[in-house]
Amino acid sequence: MKRRFSLTTRLTIFYAAVSVLLLTGLGILVSVMINQHFAEQDADDLRDKLGLIREVMSTSSNIPALAARLDDVVHNHRDLYVQLQRLDYPVYASKSPAAFHFPPQDIKASPQMVSWRHGGIDYHGMCGSGQLSDTDRTALTICAAIDTRRHQHFIGMIGQSLAVYILLSALVGGLLAWWVAHNGLAPLRAMKARAQAITGQRLEAQMPVESVPVEMADLAESLNAMLRRLQEEFRKLSEFSSDLAHELRTPISNLLTETQVAISMPRSADEYRDILASNAEEFQRLARMVSDMLFLAKAEHGLVLPSRERIAIEDEVAALLDFYDALAEEKNIRLRQTGSGMIWGDRLMLRRALSNLLSNALRYTPTDSMVSISIQQDERGTTVSVGNPGPSIPAAQLPRLFDRFFRADSARVAAESDGTGLGLAITRSIAEVHGGSIGVTSVDNWTCFTLHFPDHTSPAT
Repeated sequence: MKRRFSLTTRLTIFYAAVSVLLLTGLGILVSVMINQHFAEQDADDLRDKLGLIREVMSTSSNIPALAARLDDVVHNHRDLYVQLQRLDYPVYASKSPAAFHFPPQDIKASPQMVSWRHGGIDYHGMCGSGQLSDTDRTALTICAAIDTRRHQHFIGMIGQSLAVYILLSALVGGLLAWWVAHNGLAPLRAMKARAQAITGQRLEAQMPVESVPVEMADLAESLNAMLRRLQEEFRKLSEFSSDLAHELRTPISNLLTETQVAISMPRSADEYRDILASNAEEFQRLARMVSDMLFLAKAEHGLVLPSRERIAIEDEVAALLDFYDALAEEKNIRLRQTGSGMIWGDRLMLRRALSNLLSNALRYTPTDSMVSISIQQDERGTTVSVGNPGPSIPAAQLPRLFDRFFRADSARVAAESDGTGLGLAITRSIAEVHGGSIGVTSVDNWTCFTLHFPDHTSPAT
């Protein structure tokens, strides 16, 4: 497996590498500038020496006299080499041609200083012309060169010193970088310690926001928001598990009790038939509950609409009113429908959502009253409202109406209904999978559930 380095190690290596690169660049710059300085200094020295040699030539009457005087001049400059030529033939050389020679083609072709290497030594040289005194008027070519070994030795010492300095600086810089990175990442270690202490029973722990640098404050706040969401989901899951156990316990207990009573003594075929019919009702309730839970689980994991089509929602409401008409007449409740609208969606799922709202409205509407279904369509979309009279729901309970197994009046529901407490949760999931939403108001003995679906001129892909 590929080895992974810690962030502190990476920052340390990065800072040390940057230090080495910057100092190396500085060393190269210094070396270039020193070389340039020495080259300029040698050029100035060579021009001075050529001027000195011309002055000596101007006061010398012949070549032997000139050679004697030049020996004295060159003797005081150990790194200086001089050669005089007449018609490309040497007439004077301060050093044996076997040990040193000028590159005549290169040095005479340029009036500026030139460089060359001979015998492992670098030289700087320059040529000019001069004449002897008026008694001879002989024209000579003057070539002078300087041995650069002293310069190279100095540059080498500077290079070694810079190399040692760069290595020591990289080491010190790396240690300082490790210290800075280690201390700079201390808030991350504190956040790690907080995170390791978080368990299912301690989701209330929060990451430090005020005590961390600004760059980490957003991360800490995002983690805190995540923890709050997890805490809320964990609370809902705990409540759901408790509610589910409670809801399953009742039908299972009924089935177990009826079965134990049935096998406690011999009974007639009709009695067994009645017991089995009662058990079948409980099984139907369990099957409905499992089906609803599967639907909600799919909705939470990105439920996809089985089909999409353009639906005239007023036709679906009218069909549901026909279905519930008998139940409404039994309770002497009137059903009224107004408005029209178009929705892109799945017909069966929309009908299920509307059926849940209508069955709830009929369940809680007092006799000799009316349930109203209103449909409105505008540029924002289509809204379906289902309202009914009856006792107002406390405002504190309204946000929880769409939670699983929640009942605003559990005692009443248990006595009058075989519902599972999942209808409104399923309705909300259907609205959301269509891109819509659901809301509820309950004031002055009037409760109204509102489904809103956004405007879609074409089916979503």
